[in-house]
Amino acid sequence: MATASLPPADPWPYKMRDLCRLTGLPRQAIHFYIQQGLVPPGNKTGRNTARYGEAHLERIRVVKRLQADRFMPLRAIRAVLDGEEDGFTPEQRSVLLDVKQHLPPSLARPEPGDALVDTRALLARNGLDRRDLDDLVKAGLVEVQRRARGRLLVAAEDSWMFELLGEVRRAGFTRELGFDAELLRIYERTVAFLFEREKRVLAERLAVLPPDRVAAMLQRALPLVHQFLARYHARTIREFFAHMEDRT
Repeated sequence: MATASLPPADPWPYKMRDLCRLTGLPRQAIHFYIQQGLVPPGNKTGRNTARYGEAHLERIRVVKRLQADRFMPLRAIRAVLDGEEDGFTPEQRSVLLDVKQHLPPSLARPEPGDALVDTRALLARNGLDRRDLDDLVKAGLVEVQRRARGRLLVAAEDSWMFELLGEVRRAGFTRELGFDAELLRIYERTVAFLFEREKRVLAERLAVLPPDRVAAMLQRALPLVHQFLARYHARTIREFFAHMEDRT
C-alpha cells in the first residue's frame, strides 16, 4: 500500500510581525536591514506585503548579534555576511595591520564596549529631533544600538555629527527646504569613494616602508589633506560664481 506523501513545507512561513516577535526588533529596523542590503527582500505577496523564510530570520539574528554585541559597523557586517574580500594581497594586509599598531587612538577604531550615549540627550542638546536622527542613520553616517525600553544609543565619538548637524540647521538648511538624508548621503558617498581610492594607493606605494614611519606619515598628512579638501572646495564654489558673473 502506497504511503501518502507529506505536503511540502511552506518556504515562506513568516510575516513581518512574526520576524519582529522572533527577533525582538521593530518593523522599522528590519526594513532598514533590507534597505541596506543586509537582509534579502521577502517574497512579495501584495503591494505592501511580503512573506519571509528561515534564511531571513537567521540573517536578521546574525546582523542583530554582530551589531549589538560586537559593535560592528553595517558595512563591515555586510562584508562579513557576503564573504567579500577587501582586495588587498596578504603582504599588503600584513603591512596595514602593522601600521595599525602604530596609529594613535584618534585614528584607531574604538574597541567593542567603548562609550555609548543616548540619542535623546544628543538631539535635545543640539536642537534636533527624531527625524534628524533618522536622516543621519539613512545617510549611513551613524549607527544606532537599541537597548531596553526603547533607548537608542550611538557611539560617543559620533557626537560631533549631531553638533554639526545642529549648526547646519540653525544656519537655515532645514529639512523643509530639502536638506535631509538624501543630501547627507551625497557627502557620505563622496568621502567613501575618496577613501577607497586612498587606501589602495597607500597599500601599493607605502608597503616598502617601515610601519612606524607609515603611521607617522599618515598623522602628518591627514590635516594637510583635510585642509586641501576644504580650500579646494571653497575655490571650486568661488570659481563657479565668478563664471556666472562673467556671463551676465
